[in-house]
Amino acid sequence: MGIEVLSAHRDWVSLRMNCQILTAERLVQFLAELQSGLSEGPREELMMAFREILMNAIEHGAEFHATKVVEVAAVHTQRAIVFYVRDPGAGFRWDEIPHSALSNPLDSPIAHLQIREDMGMRPGGFGILTAQGIVDELIYSEVGNEVLLIKHTA
Repeated sequence: MGIEVLSAHRDWVSLRMNCQILTAERLVQFLAELQSGLSEGPREELMMAFREILMNAIEHGAEFHATKVVEVAAVHTQRAIVFYVRDPGAGFRWDEIPHSALSNPLDSPIAHLQIREDMGMRPGGFGILTAQGIVDELIYSEVGNEVLLIKHTA
């Protein structure tokens, strides 16, 4: 399975996808085409936020296991575009992700980079912070393996 479409309604698209980067890139491109009501700049920004969250789900929630599945929905309302992402992982607690830019002290915006290096992780950790800066609302479930991205359009 690459991408399995569960709903293809004009205002509600939901699907399951395997956890491969190529599949994620294809999905991002497909969903970008559905956002034709937005001008190019805001559409590109919204898709960047969605991509960041989707890649986190694949990397951290599914650990790049191609046989695992991420669930995604894109919903258009009269006043917003909502993306939903659910990964197969156990989730996380905010205080347990020191390798994220969200964990940095206010006076040290890149402190997490040393933590990532010490953990043997690639440089990064700005994904959730970037997404938060683009969308109007970013809401995680209590467990931490489900997220809503909400961008108001009106």
